[in-house]
Amino acid sequence: MSALRSPSRGPRTLVALSAAVLLTGVLTSCNATTSSPEEKNADVKADDAVAQVSVSPNVGRGAQNVPITKVIKVNASDGTLTKVVATGTDGVKLTGSLNGDQTTWSAGQRLEPGTAYTLKTVAESADGSAQRSVVKFSTADLTLDEQTYASVAPLDGETVGVGMPVIVHFDVPVTDQKSIEKHMSVSSTPQQKGSWHWMSETEVRYRPASYWKPGTDVKVDVDVNSIPAGNGIYGQESRSVDFHVGDSVVSKVNAQTHQMKTYVNGKLARTMPTTTGKPGFTTRSGVKVIMEKFRTKRMNSETIGIDPDAAEGYDLDDVEYAMRVTNSGEFIHAAPWSTGSQGYANVSHGCTGLSTENAGWLYGVSKRGDVVEFTGTDRQMTLDNGYGDWNESFRAYAKGSALHR
Repeated sequence: MSALRSPSRGPRTLVALSAAVLLTGVLTSCNATTSSPEEKNADVKADDAVAQVSVSPNVGRGAQNVPITKVIKVNASDGTLTKVVATGTDGVKLTGSLNGDQTTWSAGQRLEPGTAYTLKTVAESADGSAQRSVVKFSTADLTLDEQTYASVAPLDGETVGVGMPVIVHFDVPVTDQKSIEKHMSVSSTPQQKGSWHWMSETEVRYRPASYWKPGTDVKVDVDVNSIPAGNGIYGQESRSVDFHVGDSVVSKVNAQTHQMKTYVNGKLARTMPTTTGKPGFTTRSGVKVIMEKFRTKRMNSETIGIDPDAAEGYDLDDVEYAMRVTNSGEFIHAAPWSTGSQGYANVSHGCTGLSTENAGWLYGVSKRGDVVEFTGTDRQMTLDNGYGDWNESFRAYAKGSALHR
């Protein structure tokens, strides 16, 4: 859906043809008789009726400000439709299909705002004659503030981990969440049960009941173009994304034993000594998901509200193999300065520190969406801190669907 397009206006031209049967008797016999008007009418066959075309919604007489929520349908009576073409001012044709007996054509998509359309039809009568019509109309225009655009994660074609949620972010708040959710779907091969969950008026997520099965192919359809989103807002553009779930890589960090165990497709691949947050900077327990990866990353304590020049402050350039697991600033990364404490004590500001070798190995086998399960602390992970979708039971998570309220 585009914004700030001025609808063009044009006259509506309808070509309606009617047929009449003329019966002329030319008789030379003196016994000839003349047929009455009633007899003539009786000789007119029903098959001679001319095809008539109607359009819904009513867009006659060059209609303007047609609501974009409408789906165009063309119906033929006393005949069949042989051609239906609806073209916008941008040259884009509406998709559509005919029913089995070719009497109804239904558009396969909703109308675009601020667009002038030309609808051309050809209907065939029983006698084989063609009835042509042209209808012109324009839709109501919308500003960008009256439209909400959906961005989707994962990216199309991306391979992710078994813990990756589907994330749909809207740039303008959605208050009619039921209408929008009805037009969003997630399908997977193999099929897995799942649910949407609204995090806010601008973000909705989807996760399966349990981690994705490795090798799953997932299709996300956000078919919200021209769908009412509440408060006079409409969906701006439909989106479709296909992604793949790769190998299962699940790491388990125990802050009490200072160990990380990483399992690849269910098998223990490596056990690594680690260090987590010290008192006052306790690492959160719960299920976290790798959100993004950085081969090197500058880490400055200002991002967590600490002056770099303070006693607990820091400003580290080029921290290697950094992988974010929370919005609040927790990473897994190489921490060569703390190798003496790794496996023995928690000395970090909340991050999970590994030796450079172990961090490099983990970085190499990890991808966005991989799971890291933390235990051993009294500070709990929350649903909205990063990809925290797994920190509620599926039953509780599903209650966040607008359709289950």
